[in-house]
Amino acid sequence: MALQSPQQRVNLLVEDKRWHRAVPQLELLVSRAFNTTQRFLGKETNITYPNFVFSNDRQIKKLNAHFRGRNKPTNVLTFDPTYPGEGGDIILAYETMKRESTESQRSMKSHTAHLTVHGLLHLAGHDHYHPGEARAMETLETRILCAMHFADPWKQGRRLNR
Repeated sequence: MALQSPQQRVNLLVEDKRWHRAVPQLELLVSRAFNTTQRFLGKETNITYPNFVFSNDRQIKKLNAHFRGRNKPTNVLTFDPTYPGEGGDIILAYETMKRESTESQRSMKSHTAHLTVHGLLHLAGHDHYHPGEARAMETLETRILCAMHFADPWKQGRRLNR
């Protein structure tokens, strides 16, 4: 099912139907994450018309092997736009996200909100390869998620049940 929200300009493709059961109102959550991230980034943002693909481990493993040289699934992959004015792609893997959500005792909804924001920040040019970058990105993720009424994903022992 491909949906385009004219207000938020978010493109959404759900390849794995388990996402609909795991995260009710997925489209609304993605739009909220996009709009809140845009608001926090302000004029510095270069995120326009992102594509969100809610997929599974099998698909993301193929992409990770082909584009990143890592033959294993991961929770989220972000691809910069091919052409100026495009929004890039954020692809999330159901099984990995579900496992991480269970292990961290956080809801799938909150984990999906977190990694959606995480992917959007990558599209805006943020990264986490160096400790200073990682701290700055985590702080911004936390501020955005708190504005969306989710708890800090980096604090242990705090469940994200929303």
